[in-house]
Amino acid sequence: MPSALAALPALFAEESRVRAFAAVALGAGDAAGVALAAGLSAKETAGALRRLREQGVVSSGDDGGLVVAHDRFRELARTGRSVRGAAPEPAGGSGDGPADMIVRTFVRDGRLVRLPARWTRKKVVLRHIAEQTFAPGVEYPERTVDEKLRAWCEDGEVDHVTLRRHLVDFGHLRRSDGIYARPADTARTGTA
Repeated sequence: MPSALAALPALFAEESRVRAFAAVALGAGDAAGVALAAGLSAKETAGALRRLREQGVVSSGDDGGLVVAHDRFRELARTGRSVRGAAPEPAGGSGDGPADMIVRTFVRDGRLVRLPARWTRKKVVLRHIAEQTFAPGVEYPERTVDEKLRAWCEDGEVDHVTLRRHLVDFGHLRRSDGIYARPADTARTGTA
């Protein structure tokens, strides 16, 4: 869930998404109403609504019309409070093990500083990124994968395309026809 919380600012960094979301919040119940209220083209509206639905902040109401998913925001708010209240803990447990030290060396403030040269360390870092970013078994389009990985690569030495390729090569993501999914057994792979 922390990765979903981190994805929210990026979701609303695009003006068309903000305008489409505001239109839904103000009562536009379908794509045509959103386009009219937000002053967007049909194509811009479709793209914005698709991303808002993917992130779960806009959904279909009981009558089939578009609505703001208030439960999703409450869930993210609860997560945000618990994340701020807890000390950051890398994947792997107590924070004192060898895997945790490797992650702390190469990942700082939720950003990948660089990838380790040693294969065993690289596996640990990639496993951490996969576990923090992708839910097991959930299918993600390539565009969503790229957006999520860009957040890890900001101000680092590695670009999101290289990171995506490594995640696939090391088995932390599976790719088929432009759709990516994290296998359920990722936790067992990539230990030092």
